[in-house]
Amino acid sequence: MLILASSSPRRRKLLRDWGYEFKVISPPVKEELPAGTPPETGVRILAERKAEAGLVRWLKDGGRYEDVILAADTMVVLAGQTLGKPAGAEEAAAMLLRLSGKEHSVLTGVAVRDGARLESGWVETRVRFRDLSAGEIAAYVGTGEPLDKAGAYGIQGAAGAFVREFAGSLSNVIGLPMEYVTERLKAWGIRQERHRPA
Repeated sequence: MLILASSSPRRRKLLRDWGYEFKVISPPVKEELPAGTPPETGVRILAERKAEAGLVRWLKDGGRYEDVILAADTMVVLAGQTLGKPAGAEEAAAMLLRLSGKEHSVLTGVAVRDGARLESGWVETRVRFRDLSAGEIAAYVGTGEPLDKAGAYGIQGAAGAFVREFAGSLSNVIGLPMEYVTERLKAWGIRQERHRPA
């Protein structure tokens, strides 16, 4: 059985859209990292923490040792600095202004584990925004969409119009690199219940 250790509705939707059946748990996880932790390391550490917390909760709730826990963590990185979820509208607007006209990275750490094994890795997608006007930023922030997203945008929403180009996995930018996830889950014996829609 596949268990998604995440409260993200975007990750749940991606897994469903790609044909997976799964259950969801979302135990609390400490997300602080030591100062100076590289983002590539940080997303893996946090994904592993989430997978571990998910396993503990799942077993406590009567789950089986051999069930597979999937967890992930996503960071947006601009010029070496991580952009998390904005604290409010003002910070969201400031983040979008910083991203305007520039290329940034979206990194997602993925961890897969059961009661005996743990595997983790990370995926990077490069995204370049076109130049954004103050009016565009204000209108987008006004929708409330940026407030629960790392980097203050969701490529699958209205902010898709801000993207000039990207290189890598689109689903990674949404929150879960499904090409990588599908490959790893297959290796762990978890297969799609139906084919991914074209």
